Amino acid sequence: MLITCPYCGPRDLAEFAYQGDGNRTRPDPASMDQDAWNAYVYDRHNPAGAHHEFWQHSGGCRAHLAVTRDTLTHAITSVAFARELGHRRSLRRDRPERGG
Repeated sequence: MLITCPYCGPRDLAEFAYQGDGNRTRPDPASMDQDAWNAYVYDRHNPAGAHHEFWQHSGGCRAHLAVTRDTLTHAITSVAFARELGHRRSLRRDRPERGG
């Protein structure tokens, strides 16, 4: 599988580290709601089709990337710097991701 890094161009999957599901909403850090934190840490969806994920180009420029990947075919339809999504994520009250 190839991921096209916006800085480095197309690179093999071996250069990247999976950073997690890009659809989850983190609970308020001050929250004491144990059920919300358990759901955030342990509950995972297994979608069939397009899925938003975070990856880091750990073997290259170290940028954090927001990737849309089809879980059935592994075809990647979009790649962007995660920091560019920060303003959109903050509107949903998520903590913005740090880009590289």
